[in-house]
Amino acid sequence: MAGDSTSFFLLDERIQRFIWAEGWESLRDAQEAAIPLIVKADLDVIVAAATAAGKTEAAFLPALTHLLQSEPPGLIVYVSPLKALINDQFGRLDRLCEQLEIPVWPWHGDISSSVKARFLSRRQGVLLITPESLEAMLCNRGTSIGAVFERLAYFVIDELHAFIGTERGKQLQSQMHRIERVVGRQVPRIGLSATLGNMRLAADFLRPGNATSVALVESESSHAELKILVKGYEEPLVVRKEDDDEEACPITPAQIALHLFKSLRGTNNLVFPNSRREVERYTHLLNKLCEQQQVPNEFWPHHGSLSKEIRSETEAALKQKEYPATAICTNTLELGIDIGAVKSVAQIGSPPSVASLRQRLGRSGRRKGEPAILRGYSVEGALGGKPSLADELRLATVKMTAMISLLLEGWFEPPMAHGIHLSTLVQQMLSYVAQNGGASIGQLYALFCNSGAPFTGLTKDEFIELVRHLGRKELLMQESSGLLLHGLIGEKFVNHYTFYAAFSADEEMRIVCGGKVLGTLPVSQMLSVGQRILFAGKTWLVEEIDEEQKTIFVVRSGGGTPPLFSGGTGRTHTCVHRRMRELLESSDVPPFLDEVARRFLAEGRANYAGRNLAGDFIVDQGREVVVLTWLGDAANEALACLLRRRNYTVNAAGPGIEILKGESTAEGIVDALIDAAVGEPPPLDMLLADVSNLQREKWDWALPDSLLRKAYASLYLDIDEALSWARTLSDESNI
Repeated sequence: MAGDSTSFFLLDERIQRFIWAEGWESLRDAQEAAIPLIVKADLDVIVAAATAAGKTEAAFLPALTHLLQSEPPGLIVYVSPLKALINDQFGRLDRLCEQLEIPVWPWHGDISSSVKARFLSRRQGVLLITPESLEAMLCNRGTSIGAVFERLAYFVIDELHAFIGTERGKQLQSQMHRIERVVGRQVPRIGLSATLGNMRLAADFLRPGNATSVALVESESSHAELKILVKGYEEPLVVRKEDDDEEACPITPAQIALHLFKSLRGTNNLVFPNSRREVERYTHLLNKLCEQQQVPNEFWPHHGSLSKEIRSETEAALKQKEYPATAICTNTLELGIDIGAVKSVAQIGSPPSVASLRQRLGRSGRRKGEPAILRGYSVEGALGGKPSLADELRLATVKMTAMISLLLEGWFEPPMAHGIHLSTLVQQMLSYVAQNGGASIGQLYALFCNSGAPFTGLTKDEFIELVRHLGRKELLMQESSGLLLHGLIGEKFVNHYTFYAAFSADEEMRIVCGGKVLGTLPVSQMLSVGQRILFAGKTWLVEEIDEEQKTIFVVRSGGGTPPLFSGGTGRTHTCVHRRMRELLESSDVPPFLDEVARRFLAEGRANYAGRNLAGDFIVDQGREVVVLTWLGDAANEALACLLRRRNYTVNAAGPGIEILKGESTAEGIVDALIDAAVGEPPPLDMLLADVSNLQREKWDWALPDSLLRKAYASLYLDIDEALSWARTLSDESNI
């Protein structure tokens, strides 16, 4: 190692000895590149490398070297999105740091108060903490925060991609900004990530307003060999009575469970269905198969609604080496919890995003010489009766195929870094008032909204409107001196432990018909009264939406073609929908599809050609018209809003929008879209006047309507892309 590495000799001798003792043959390329950038503690750095490529060491080896060479000793604050990751990192760091005589302090809800008290008395070494625990410290330690972080040398943010574009990400930006303001200097920020679609956007997240100063390290390490199989399953048509409102019981999950049982037994794997309900379903089916075969259970559930004890059991089953274990999980096991080597990853239905699929697949193939293995399971309904356009075009299979093809090309979604997350601003204002015993409007605006601050998308007038609204909600009150304090309601919130989380648990919407709960549905798009949704194999008309109770009241929608809208997890990027169109227009057959999946693709292509959809983007279904834009959800939602202003009942639906014709015609709808593209886009108050389900984040209920719409639009609408597409219609329309 010594002859080939220049970075090795920048490390403290004690760390060099540790590396030799561990038997490392060489530093990884990410470590070689990162060490000289980090060791001086004068730069912000992002290290992006594949899972198990040594990112953690790339940050900590030079950061610990800096601590060893500092007098008095400094502090590294490592921020993780998960308590389990903190526990893992403590195990990894403690052995090294014990030899270096550098203390390591885990700090989260399960850590004893005596450990926390010892850290507060010494305030040096490595602090491993979640954003929620950091929030509690800022709220409750008040004016002693300056002393706690006086010798802070680095922020290290693990799983950086998990923070970008989220409430927790804004919270973390704000926390780092607040601490820097207290200590009176910039503290180097080190971001670690396996999945970053656009490094510059990530840099802008890490250091808002000064992204160009962030040094970027991208690992050149090649990934292991990749083996992919996508299996298709056809759900048979079930003849049901018209008044039978019970949820259909699909046959296919049992067939998929049997294939998983035969393929995965005896090894460690991760299985990703697309909802907590499906996790429970597949765990139950697989456990039942173990009972029937009279073999020990190898299949364990893992999702956010399960108790900590059950999740810990699953993690422990995966870690221990004696018996094989497979976790059926949601994205809770996407991140870097140390669960040992995983042989394969199974994905049931399309993943939430290509980036998510890449992150999940990074769990497999981590042993030297072993390939990464992905098994995809695509379910399509049998064609017959009045199939939906999604069934005709086999969009479930086409979407999964498109996502895998983009993954193989190295593309994945760029970070969604443009959201202003005003919900988190509300929380941070309340937190800052708690930390300082009050604040003026000017102080809060300067701290949170000035250039380089986390919430720069707000004008002074909008900020004053927000403060007044928070006063009306009794979250804040103003003394005669002008000082802002907690209001009656605000004080109750801040004094409750749930305040420290900037996000609320991901709740699915309940579907209720005639007072009976039909089930729950993850909904990631806006909703409006009058639109049709697909649930449990049937079409329903939305009558009322209760945002506070997370409930959609529906009635059966008799007859007609089923709608494209069926809820779903995640939001689809334009590149994915456009790749789907390319696949439908191509004759190439990806080699990873099995016989049934190949048939689905062939049927989708035949129906696409039969409808002449390469030249005609309008599908007239009688009462409804589907406009196939092949844009992403954000642009399709914007187009839906533009048409609602012209009194159409319309919603975004998969790769297009679905419009109730009413008195209009298909030609009239196209004309309305062309008209919408002329002139300036309408203000958000008009554009989002009649839509529901805009409250997505924890404190959205506390925002005035105008700022709620602004916050939603910043995250979920792409008006520019929508208008750009609409402006091409006059040239492309073949109607």
